[in-house]
Amino acid sequence: MDVVSDAVSAIRSGRPMSARTHLAAPWGLEFPAAQGAGFHVVLQGSCWLLPPGPGEPVALSSGDVVFVAQGQRIALADHPERRLVPVTQEMDDAWRPARPARSGPTTVLICGSYQLDQVRQHPVLQQLPAYIHIPKRVGHHGSLSSVIDLLGSELDARRPGTDAIVPALLDTMLLYILRAWYEDEAAQSTGGWARALHDPAVSAALHHIHREPGRAWTVAELGTRAGLSRAAFSRRFSSLVGQSPLAYLTWWRMTIAGRQLQGTDTALRTIAQRVGYTSEFAFNRAFKREYGTTPGTYRRQHAGAYGAGPGDLGPDAI
Repeated sequence: MDVVSDAVSAIRSGRPMSARTHLAAPWGLEFPAAQGAGFHVVLQGSCWLLPPGPGEPVALSSGDVVFVAQGQRIALADHPERRLVPVTQEMDDAWRPARPARSGPTTVLICGSYQLDQVRQHPVLQQLPAYIHIPKRVGHHGSLSSVIDLLGSELDARRPGTDAIVPALLDTMLLYILRAWYEDEAAQSTGGWARALHDPAVSAALHHIHREPGRAWTVAELGTRAGLSRAAFSRRFSSLVGQSPLAYLTWWRMTIAGRQLQGTDTALRTIAQRVGYTSEFAFNRAFKREYGTTPGTYRRQHAGAYGAGPGDLGPDAI
């Protein structure tokens, strides 16, 4: 288990959607704020990203990726001063332009969305900026480029298996986008989750917490696994993660519990044991502190919201 995979798994719902769009200048598309996350890939040609707020327009070229983590409004256009037309979201959750293309230079985009539960988002995703721009550069993020090529090919011509392949490629692309950003950010960051994921001691402790959330971890034992003294480990973990080791452990346990209550009919006693509580009473008390309601009430209110969540799979699952 790794933190980024678990963070995405904990809030993913439904199927990711996408559409391939051919646009001929002049054009300008405004994507409204939405639940979940959006992405835009330039397959051919070029355009401009018009970010939310006072940010300057960003030139996009073929192979560039834009990821909008928190569902903010953004716009794309063939020129920074182009008049914008609202984009609608169809029944399949894919973005469609509101008017037909013109006859100027053509830009080909893949635009789509991921359904994400923003209510209890992992801090590894909360710390993402309003949008992420990953330019295509020779020798950088080759795996992401390969996934984009495969996705473009599948969307260009439907073949047997396309309906299963496209969602799998979209999920893969999401993880490659996050990996690319955190790798680039870690090279220049001195703190936060970008550094935490690449710090040998902290990442080792996070690995063990996510692999065995039900284990009766102590700060001393996590420090030993991280190769540091108890005090040194606690300081480093708290500095980079923003929580003490045991506070993060409790937060992650309750996240797993909430997900399993939403997506499974597993007995409360079993869920309690999976997340490290030997008594159902202690689990109920901890859960109510975190969510403001009992596990039973939470389950009735959110039944069927998601599929199986993190913690349902064994450590060797892929």
